[in-house]
Amino acid sequence: MVLFRRLLGEVLRSQRMRQGRTLREVSAEARVSLGYISEIERGQKEASSELLASLCSALDVPLSEILSEVSDAVALEEAALAMQLEDVSLDTTALETRTTDAGPRSGNVVASAA
Repeated sequence: MVLFRRLLGEVLRSQRMRQGRTLREVSAEARVSLGYISEIERGQKEASSELLASLCSALDVPLSEILSEVSDAVALEEAALAMQLEDVSLDTTALETRTTDAGPRSGNVVASAA
């Protein structure tokens, strides 16, 4: 399952790190507690729209850019999950085919005279 809050946190942390800024700096500028921003970055807390706007302002990044990056990350995770599910489905189908092709096994030995 794809968790939006985890991906949002990863994007926010990545943006902050690219700028070479600390949690403390962003916290002071956004007027949000350092601990709360940390929990958001780790995907443990949901960010309200107001909080997200404050963080984007502090990072000087448009909200649309953050949401676009999160959307791209969601699409990648969904594609990876779909591929995993497809692989499992193919493995199951292959197993069913092998079992069916093998036919029943009775253990009886049939001898033929030549």
